[in-house]
Amino acid sequence: MTWRAPEIDRSHEPYVGDERTMLEGWLDYHRDTLLHKCAGLTAEQLRTASVEPSTLTLLGLVRHLAGVERWWFRIRAAGEDVPVLYDDDEDEDADLNAVADADPEETLATFRAEVEAARKTAAGLSLDHTFRRPRRDGTADEMNVRWVYVHMIEEYARHNGHADLIRERIDGVTGD
Repeated sequence: MTWRAPEIDRSHEPYVGDERTMLEGWLDYHRDTLLHKCAGLTAEQLRTASVEPSTLTLLGLVRHLAGVERWWFRIRAAGEDVPVLYDDDEDEDADLNAVADADPEETLATFRAEVEAARKTAAGLSLDHTFRRPRRDGTADEMNVRWVYVHMIEEYARHNGHADLIRERIDGVTGD
């Protein structure tokens, strides 16, 4: 029997709530949307770059966003000493590019684990908690957890648009 990405009961965005409820709810909605775009596809379909000339794949997007979850919530905001996911000195975009031999089932499990770790980490931080992000020029930006949520929602929204196009070209499935 051929493995397929599992179906997902996608959460709906909140219509009413305080700031944190809205930020968490919208981020969860976008996290689920990415998984929804993968649902039902085979490993090979998840590895398919279907929107030429782009080399983006759904599997690459899942890998990338798992890494982004770890980077912003755990490494940057909380200052955890954990390695970057999918690090490759020869290809700074290995998360997106190195999918030929990637195991989709393992990748989805890693994604879910990083989302859960990010949720737990963020729950312990105030939206006003600040941290410094070093820049290549030696300066640093002061940021807060609120910024991380807004950035993550934007990051997912942009990549979910990519996922829409990739999925439609793979099997014709459209929709939000």
